[in-house]
Amino acid sequence: MIKIITSFLREFSFGLWIIITSVVMWIPFHFIRYIYLRIFLKNLGKNSTILRNVKIIKPKNISIGHNSIVNNNVLLDGRGGELIIGNNVDIAQEVNIWTLEHDVNDEHHSTIGGKVIIEDYVWVATRVTILPNVTIGRGSVIASGAVVTKDVQKLTIVGGVPAKVIGIRDNKLNYSLYYRPWFV
Repeated sequence: MIKIITSFLREFSFGLWIIITSVVMWIPFHFIRYIYLRIFLKNLGKNSTILRNVKIIKPKNISIGHNSIVNNNVLLDGRGGELIIGNNVDIAQEVNIWTLEHDVNDEHHSTIGGKVIIEDYVWVATRVTILPNVTIGRGSVIASGAVVTKDVQKLTIVGGVPAKVIGIRDNKLNYSLYYRPWFV
């Protein structure tokens, strides 16, 4: 009986978190979202921007560095392990970053998780999916629509399903991101 009650309370609190966070993440004022997320995320760096409608699962495992941008309709999943986003990282719209997935070879459809690390100056383009146990190296670019299943070396441009090397980034990476549009 205690196990059932504990399970119910866990699911109820998770559902409550999702509802409250969905409302807060809809609010069109950045400073409100920023203050709210500073309370719940493991770390949220200075001058980072989290735009509207970002879905966050298990925030205590998610860290975002300084001057990073997380655009609209992004999913950040911290259930299966840590999700670490570095400094000056640009994450475009509709990106899904997963730390938990189902094991396709398990007859009980169980889950397996792992850490995801996105190092400094990475640019993740629109509609990318990043799966668990992946490190994306400093200055890398992930092309639109890619599915990242393996580590990406620094300054590498990858694209496709699954993501493969399509180029090398030739950039000194001296920029500092700052993007705060009104009402977005």
